[in-house]
Amino acid sequence: MSERPIFLVTNHHTDASGAPPAVDDSEPNRYLGYFENEHGEQAIFVYDRTRRAGTLWLGDAGWERPHAVAEGAVAGVVLGATERAWLAACWKAATLA
Repeated sequence: MSERPIFLVTNHHTDASGAPPAVDDSEPNRYLGYFENEHGEQAIFVYDRTRRAGTLWLGDAGWERPHAVAEGAVAGVVLGATERAWLAACWKAATLA
C-alpha cells in the first residue's frame, strides 16, 4: 500500500482567516469532505462515526472556529445553496447505516 496522498489542497484564504485545520485520515472511522465554491471559499467537513459527531470548518468564517453539525445542518453560520447541498450530501454519505 502506498502512503502517498491521493488528494492535496492548499489554503486559499488570507492569513486573517487563521490557520486551517490539519485534517488527515490517520484516525479510523471518520468521513472527510472538502468543498470549494465558485469564489474559492473553502470548507472542510469531518464526521466521527464513533462519536456520531460532525464538525465543519469554513475559511471565510475563520478556520479556527469549528462549527458543530447535527442532522446535516449547522447553526450560527449562513451557508449558500451549493454549500448546503454539499453539506447534506456529506452528512448522508457519512451517516448511512
